[in-house]
Amino acid sequence: MQFQRATKKTPVTLLAASIGLALQMAALSALAQDATPSNSTAAPAEAVANTAAPQRQDATELDTVVVTGFRGSLEKALDKKRSEVGVVDAIVAEDIADFPDLNLAESLQRIPGVSIARDAGEGRQISVRGLDSQFTRVRINGMEALTTTGGTDSSGGANRGRGFDFNVFASELFNSITVRKTASAEIEEGALGATVDLQTARPFDYDGFTFVTGAQLGYNDLAGDLDPRATMLMSNTWFDNKFGALLSVAYTKRRLVEEGHSTVRWDPGNANGGFAGTPAAESATVFHPRIPRYGVLEHEQERLGVTASLQFDPTDKTSLGLDVMYADLDATRTENFLNGLSFSRAGAAGKPQTVVVESAIDGRGNLVYGRFNNVDVRSEARYDELETKFTQFNFYADHELTDDFSLNFEAGHAKSEFENPIQTTITIDKLNAQGYVYDYRGDNRLPVITNGFDVNNPAQWSFVNGTTAVPGSEIRLRPQFADNTIDNAQLGFAWQLTDAFRLKAGGQFKEYTFDTREERRASELIVPGLPAGTTLADLTRQIGLEDISNVGDGTWLIPDIDAFNRAFNIYSDQGIFAVSDRVPAVLGNNRSVVERDQGFFIQADFNTQIGSLPLSGNVGVRQVDTKQTSTGFSTPASGPAQQITVSRSYDDTLPSFNLVADVTPDFLIRLAASKVMARPGLGNLTPGVTVNVSGGNRVVTGGNPMLDPFRAKTADLSFEWYFAEESLLALGLFYKDIDTFVLTSRETRPYSTSGLPESLLIGTGATVNDDFQFNVPINSKGGPLKGLEFTYQQPFVFLPGFWSDFGVQLNYTYVDSKIQYVTSTGAPSLRTDLTGLSKNAYNATLYYEGEKFSARVSAAYRDDYLTTVPGRNGNDVEGTAETLTFDMSASYKINDHFELTLEGLNLTDEFQDQWVDSIGDRASVYHHTGRQYFLGARYKF
Repeated sequence: MQFQRATKKTPVTLLAASIGLALQMAALSALAQDATPSNSTAAPAEAVANTAAPQRQDATELDTVVVTGFRGSLEKALDKKRSEVGVVDAIVAEDIADFPDLNLAESLQRIPGVSIARDAGEGRQISVRGLDSQFTRVRINGMEALTTTGGTDSSGGANRGRGFDFNVFASELFNSITVRKTASAEIEEGALGATVDLQTARPFDYDGFTFVTGAQLGYNDLAGDLDPRATMLMSNTWFDNKFGALLSVAYTKRRLVEEGHSTVRWDPGNANGGFAGTPAAESATVFHPRIPRYGVLEHEQERLGVTASLQFDPTDKTSLGLDVMYADLDATRTENFLNGLSFSRAGAAGKPQTVVVESAIDGRGNLVYGRFNNVDVRSEARYDELETKFTQFNFYADHELTDDFSLNFEAGHAKSEFENPIQTTITIDKLNAQGYVYDYRGDNRLPVITNGFDVNNPAQWSFVNGTTAVPGSEIRLRPQFADNTIDNAQLGFAWQLTDAFRLKAGGQFKEYTFDTREERRASELIVPGLPAGTTLADLTRQIGLEDISNVGDGTWLIPDIDAFNRAFNIYSDQGIFAVSDRVPAVLGNNRSVVERDQGFFIQADFNTQIGSLPLSGNVGVRQVDTKQTSTGFSTPASGPAQQITVSRSYDDTLPSFNLVADVTPDFLIRLAASKVMARPGLGNLTPGVTVNVSGGNRVVTGGNPMLDPFRAKTADLSFEWYFAEESLLALGLFYKDIDTFVLTSRETRPYSTSGLPESLLIGTGATVNDDFQFNVPINSKGGPLKGLEFTYQQPFVFLPGFWSDFGVQLNYTYVDSKIQYVTSTGAPSLRTDLTGLSKNAYNATLYYEGEKFSARVSAAYRDDYLTTVPGRNGNDVEGTAETLTFDMSASYKINDHFELTLEGLNLTDEFQDQWVDSIGDRASVYHHTGRQYFLGARYKF
């Protein structure tokens, strides 16, 4: 079954629009009257450092020219792609502070097959060839790493999985990114989509003393603030380039405002008991928003990154090095909503007491307009303090025992520590509002909402304890933490048996530890009485939408969390405000996983010739043993919860083959095949369950420590024509037969049907008769995934005059898959796309590279993709709408040392559009973050 939303733009239309906007950049060339072609005959471009994969021994050396700036980066990336045996794409920075984008994920989306998901206006995670972030493994300086952050609930919340959060790092810390789309035996296992190598700068990358610094001032047109960025790199070599040291620092401070409409999800009309006086049969096929609301989110971030590198070559045959990296992402976030809460509630507090006065239903079964009485309205303020600290130490050594035999050794330690020590939500309420209206008829993403009372009058709001019949306000305290630690050691050798045959072998030991914890109050429903002489006027503040108008109540009062803390000392950890990780509802979020992996490989690299056809490649096999230990809380139907540990082990034999045929010096055909595996998601391996109740949202999430890993067979065939200098025309075909898969079964049913103890609901306000969303991971068969990638890249050196300084970079990706989703009992439910898969994606960049003035504009498009299958609350699926973002960059060289820069991100202020149901196309989240600009300068000595 294939799902497509009812309203959908076509990629052709969007591509035409993006090219149209890109062509407008040609007018910028008028600013570069003195620009002349920067080409001059010289030696071949400097080789890009590669520590992870073998180079083709017969790579053709072309006549090259020295180019700089963005065009120089493209040339180096193309040289790297051409020299590799496997299917590889790369991004290379000319200098620090000269990476093509300000965020690593934003840069990665320029690579064919790579799409990104954003949080707070920045790229956070990537998917490769339709496989989401949990299937992509990331290495930093050749060693596996994992970083996690905390996002908004709509963008995935706190990351307790295997997906890498790229927003931890400033892009200025890295000088190359390599995306390895095919496997080889010497590259460790763990990826179904790709292995991404992030490389920081090293002193031998530079010739002698180098000093580079840059500074920028950012402006966001929605937040209206000025934000600083600064970078510095200092490097030098001594003793005839036998010893070198490098230090780089990047700092960013950023404030962002996010605003828009959301609903959490949509419910059938007869859910939660149905509306007062409305027959169940009449409302069964009608859907309404669970929590219609507008929200304002305020993000503040400080990001610091430091890298240090030492390199020492005591002899011509020995190389030693140490890479050190530190990153700190420190953030605060407020989320402020004005909620129509009754629509998600059952019983006396919700829909059965809500009267429908007027209504309108569209042709897709959506209750798009309603006037209601007896609606409980809630003003909700949430405040988070979040910090991620990442540290990595990596030592490597290479030694040639003979001219033909060499050893390599690497050992390292990496740790990501995520802390969310303050996650506080305070609510105030207006019960039984009369004349509440929501209206989607004019705009199905930005409805008009009027709440039926003066939402800016503190006297209209209440802050009291609830009762069985009358709900009250809440104070939620939910600190949470997640640590990821990786220790790694590997030893290998390479034996050049002949000029055309090299044998490699080695072993690796890796220990990975994941630990997460959450704390809560014993009961979030108990709130203190207001102190004598204090009213809600003293404990609230006004907030409003900045750039969205004509939507009803655009300003409202929210709880002032600082004022509440001054009045009640809510962070005292005493009395009713004490928090604990033993509260029954959160026991499932207190868990850990330890994995000990041993891998051994043998690989043969070869160069040969059949007739006049040169061939090169590698063939090998990797054997991997995984020992996995999961610890969590088991919650039996009777008796107290108990912490238990479940152990298991499994092994995988992973053969791989890569072949390159140089049909002509400029035309290559690549063929690759392999077996690959990825380990199950960390959140799915817990032995226990987590119960989450937030307002009207009720979810039970279970785990299964006996899940099998994901396994697949893959095949790639690609054709690459380097038809001119710095130019490429390529077509890649890929196929993945996914043998084993882990699906999450989602069902909505009363808690009483679960067999779980009622004690897990203590302090949540929920009852056993309430409907809960049950999420349970299960082993399942996968299915085929197939697709193609098209790439075109060329500088227009054949054009006359200044037109020869233009160039273009284009790529298009198509991916298709069909996975059979099943229920918790194993019965088939839906057969549709993988979650995270966009069928169509493209990137287009038009650039101008003159002697002094340079500029480029880029467009990135990705199709709709599914996020939840099956959907919840009676919706077939849930997904995220297509996006088309435009970015630009321009620079002007004052002289050889000093350069001015201007950058613009998200120039069209693209909205994040999440929806539920392929037919109903019901708005779930519709937020925007504004346009971002940076004006700066860069100095190089």
